[in-house]
Amino acid sequence: MVQIPTLSDGTVTLRAPSEDDIDGSVEQCQDPLSQRWTTVPVSYTRDDAKTYLRHVIPDGWEADREWGFVVEAPDANGALRFAGSISLRNKDEGRAEIAYGAHPWVRGRGVMESAVRLLLDWGFAERELKTVIWLAERGNWASRRLAWKLGFSVDGTLRSWVDQRGSLVDAWVGTLRSGEAMSPRTPWSETPTIVGKRVVLRATIDADTPRLIEGANDPAVQNYSRTMREGAPHDETTMRQRELGLQEETATGTGVVWTVADPTTDELLGWISLFHLQPGEYAEVGYWVHSSARGRGVAREACQLAVRHAFVDLEDGGLGLRRLLANVAVVNQTSQRVVEAAGFERIGLERDGTLLGNGSYVDSILYDQLSRTRHR
Repeated sequence: MVQIPTLSDGTVTLRAPSEDDIDGSVEQCQDPLSQRWTTVPVSYTRDDAKTYLRHVIPDGWEADREWGFVVEAPDANGALRFAGSISLRNKDEGRAEIAYGAHPWVRGRGVMESAVRLLLDWGFAERELKTVIWLAERGNWASRRLAWKLGFSVDGTLRSWVDQRGSLVDAWVGTLRSGEAMSPRTPWSETPTIVGKRVVLRATIDADTPRLIEGANDPAVQNYSRTMREGAPHDETTMRQRELGLQEETATGTGVVWTVADPTTDELLGWISLFHLQPGEYAEVGYWVHSSARGRGVAREACQLAVRHAFVDLEDGGLGLRRLLANVAVVNQTSQRVVEAAGFERIGLERDGTLLGNGSYVDSILYDQLSRTRHR
């Protein structure tokens, strides 16, 4: 029988499973998020937990196929508790795949980050691994953010690759090689909540979807937005794919996206983003307003709030940008008034720069705004 080692950083411990872990394993695997993003049986029972802890983990070690551990950490009262499970799946030739799952009580506490660091350090040192691969279903942002923190590259999307309960779904893939720093390779743009008088800028949530769909299908919005016309008419499926693409900008530090919400009801009033973002340099502003909220100054205040955030120094919680850009069709006088009220100045004209919804081209007015100009 192979002896499973114990790994610890003084707070988080990876160890062999015990009978005391059965209840924790059941709780973890009955959790909706665990069932959504992993392949644990949906009707996970104590017998399933016993099989996993008594046989699957030890058998993986015995066959040198998978090096699995139970994760243990102290709770708020200092009591040690089952915190999840983690493993390296041996792919031979110095390669392995990382896999992990957290009990709900430890999410957001940094426990799994510590656990993965411990396991990676052990794998590179004791198993002489050269490369560790990370796979996650596209849309599993919690897993992706953890991989990002630990220095995994995100090398692309494998289409129809992961078997999720009988269906092949798209998967993100990344790698970490021996000797590489276990720290982020790229920025990850945060989406801070910014409170104004008439609007609140906040992260997009699932409850926004119906009004996002209404906005995306609005002819007035589509008239000036080629991206909104693509894939129309929109439904939950197309909107989910669009939101994943926008979140990708956040995860790669190339954009910040906000829902513009009512400060009282939290209802979606519109949407605004800073895209084509180059950290410390520049970004472009884009926005639209839901038909029910037009004429209330929503876009004007949202744009002003986004601009302020863009120019606030990094150490003060902003983006610390040097320059902002905007591109507005010459026939879109409403949008021209919005950006000009936010401090943008006309710097030129792009001929035939905007393709309208009717298939015709019109010129675009080019605007910019400099941080030094705003602060002088």
